[in-house]
Amino acid sequence: MEQKHIIKEKIKEQLHKRLPASVFLHDASVSEMELRRIIAEATSIVLRKDRTIKLSADEQGVIVDEIVNEILGLGSIEGLLSDESVTEIMINGPKQVYIEKGGKLELTDIHFRNDEELMFMIEKMLAPLGRRVNETEPYVDTRLKDGFRVNIVIPPTSAMGPVISIHKFSHKIFSVEELIKFKTLTKEAAEFLQVCVASRLNILISGGTSSGKTSLLNVLSSFIPKDERIIVIEDTLELRLVLKHVVRLESKAPNIEGKGEITIRDLLKNSLHMRPDRIIIGEIRGEEVLDMLQTMNTGHEGSMTTLHANAPYEALNRIELMALMGAGSNVSSQVIMRQIISAVDLIVHLERSAEGRRCITHITEVGKEKTDEYVLRDIFCLKDKISNDISGNSEFRSTGTVPSFYDKLKRSGYNNPNFKTR
Repeated sequence: MEQKHIIKEKIKEQLHKRLPASVFLHDASVSEMELRRIIAEATSIVLRKDRTIKLSADEQGVIVDEIVNEILGLGSIEGLLSDESVTEIMINGPKQVYIEKGGKLELTDIHFRNDEELMFMIEKMLAPLGRRVNETEPYVDTRLKDGFRVNIVIPPTSAMGPVISIHKFSHKIFSVEELIKFKTLTKEAAEFLQVCVASRLNILISGGTSSGKTSLLNVLSSFIPKDERIIVIEDTLELRLVLKHVVRLESKAPNIEGKGEITIRDLLKNSLHMRPDRIIIGEIRGEEVLDMLQTMNTGHEGSMTTLHANAPYEALNRIELMALMGAGSNVSSQVIMRQIISAVDLIVHLERSAEGRRCITHITEVGKEKTDEYVLRDIFCLKDKISNDISGNSEFRSTGTVPSFYDKLKRSGYNNPNFKTR
């Protein structure tokens, strides 16, 4: 296998020397069919000159495909971008390409010839977006035309050549029935969350990277009544809401001159003038959390968002820290804490096992009886969470604790016999 790869790279290197630079710049008037013909002819010439190389017609076709992808697309990774089973692509310099598949990391046999080939691909990525990366600005975070998020770091910041991380979100919209089938949650928990959304509770979804936060937010949003107007605000358009009346807003990075930036906070402030019934923020990660808390506390109930955290309690601590950093010295931690306690009704926390299984581990109420400390009550949780077992052997079930907003849920027709009598 390694020998075949060496032969293939040798041929591709010779093709790069033989084909004129104009081919790689690609004249738009040249069709893909004509481009394939030119590259196929050049490949045949290379093979005729070196009789020691023996390749089948299929293997020659693979080389032609890769060169065409390099010219028209993003070269060796084009197939990974179209492979729906691949959720992450990580390029650590020219000789190491990892992917995430089924929740696990795999080293691929994809290589680039050198840093220059990687930089050529980076330029092709960024040119249509009006972005650039160079020694003065050695990193960039943006999204590709297909919506996938890409982070790029180049030397001198990277010590191993250009490093590219591409996060692919699924175009598939999962249903609540599918999440139950995947054991992300139980039917009982799904019914509880459905009535919580319908009853306009403010919900925070927390979890680590790739734990399924966006997929769950999509599902929870499907429980929103169809006659409501929803404003969705994101850094990258990942959410796929199935509702009719949805207005989608996306933040904008500054241009090459450093102007024109539009932040999540800017969009959130503006959205309040757009007559929203609910506001959904794809992810909070900075000073916009202050405005989100005020939004939840001033009549925009039923709002939802996600954030990175390792546990429900840590999620509140992270919100507090972000709010304090955004507010500066003018606001005390006690004031921020009161805002959080008043704003957030429910935390839904997800985790991912070593095997790649994603599941909800906690559905937790944020108590309102104290304003000087967080009071968290698990309504649902894993039975043996103490052993940190989320491999599928744990039982996710009601704790029997009745949430303080249970009367509100009952007015919506909800009744859970597993909750203890209040």
